Amino acid sequence: MANVVVVGSQWGDEGKGKIVDWLSERADVVVRFQGGHNAGHTLVIDGVSYKLSLLPSGIVRKGKMSILGNGVVIDPWAFKDEFNRLQAMGVDINEQNFAIAENATLILPLHRELDAFREGATAGLKIGTTKRGIGPAYEDKVGRRGLRVMDLINLDRLPEKIERLLGHHNALRRGMGLEEVDAQALFKELAEIAPTILPYVSCAWRLLDKQKSEGKRILFEGAQGTLLDIDHGTYPFVTSSTTISGQAATGTGLGPNSIEYVLGITKAYTTRVGEGPFPTELDDEIGQRLGERGHEFGTVTGRKRRCGWFDATLVRQAAKINGMTGIALTKLDVLDGFDTLKICIGYEIDGKRFDYLPASQGQQARAKPIYEEMEGWQETTYGARSWAQLPAQAIKYIRYIEELIETPVALLSTSPERADTIIVRDPYQD
Repeated sequence: MANVVVVGSQWGDEGKGKIVDWLSERADVVVRFQGGHNAGHTLVIDGVSYKLSLLPSGIVRKGKMSILGNGVVIDPWAFKDEFNRLQAMGVDINEQNFAIAENATLILPLHRELDAFREGATAGLKIGTTKRGIGPAYEDKVGRRGLRVMDLINLDRLPEKIERLLGHHNALRRGMGLEEVDAQALFKELAEIAPTILPYVSCAWRLLDKQKSEGKRILFEGAQGTLLDIDHGTYPFVTSSTTISGQAATGTGLGPNSIEYVLGITKAYTTRVGEGPFPTELDDEIGQRLGERGHEFGTVTGRKRRCGWFDATLVRQAAKINGMTGIALTKLDVLDGFDTLKICIGYEIDGKRFDYLPASQGQQARAKPIYEEMEGWQETTYGARSWAQLPAQAIKYIRYIEELIETPVALLSTSPERADTIIVRDPYQD
């Protein structure tokens, strides 16, 4: 038995949705522990695509429990839209297979407005957010003025909490030249949306502890990627939550001893959405080819992803920070047909060589990749389900990646289809 944490080892968009869905066949419970509806996952099951932003990927599997943990920030209106869309596709979501942590923080319309205003301002630093209100909601959480899911249960006490929240936000909005938020209007919006989520509200940590004590397998689903972590990512071009494996304990209420395996989802090349440093980015026909073959557009925003060669230095760094047991390598087929492949093995910054990416924003911007070249392969890897179906040079590429990142490949994904997965080391049997 094993409780597995799934995290992204790059800047997100590594293919976590499919891997979590694949692993959920072996798990009993799937729980998200951070982020919000800025996390896009696309699952392809029997030719049908399911696009998820907030709900755990396990929700499309029958007989599994899905939970939104306390580390997640929840937009009730976005939840309603996603809930209705999935139900229309035949996905059954009920009180027996889905729960929301009562102490999770809410994303409100004023958070979305503030996020969009900041990102759209002509002056100041652009982070490249999804403008979904994620950052402002986390700001209110740590500022101890945020509204939480449990606040929708007792509406009699909600007005005073709204007043405390608006004491901060309306002062901020006045300074920005924005219209103030009306407390009564916000209360009305919340009272109207409350019945949508209240049936699923639960004390999530107790629910998870019960599942654990019964010997159930728990799958912890992360969003975004390690390099977007608020502490360990390419700050300030990061998300507003902790995206690494340690957050699986904090964001669900289960202790660190509940984590038995950390699986890092890793794309066979590198992509990034939004602003920020990207040492191996390719602004040429090769980068365009990677993007076109990999269908590199964000699930949530539709934004075109920036593409580049595999960065072993960054993935090794992510593996150390997360304590990764193994990785799941995805989208290997996108590299089919290249005569030559490059892998970043370090950086040159101001004339000095680095075997890691420093935390300094300036140094990150000046980092130049140091490459090693490998011969590519002309055969296809698409849809391969065993090592025997892989070209010898592709296997060599995989083995060299393992050596460079000092972490073994546990799973290999060769297409978006659930069945097109090669098991190297099963996380539930390792």
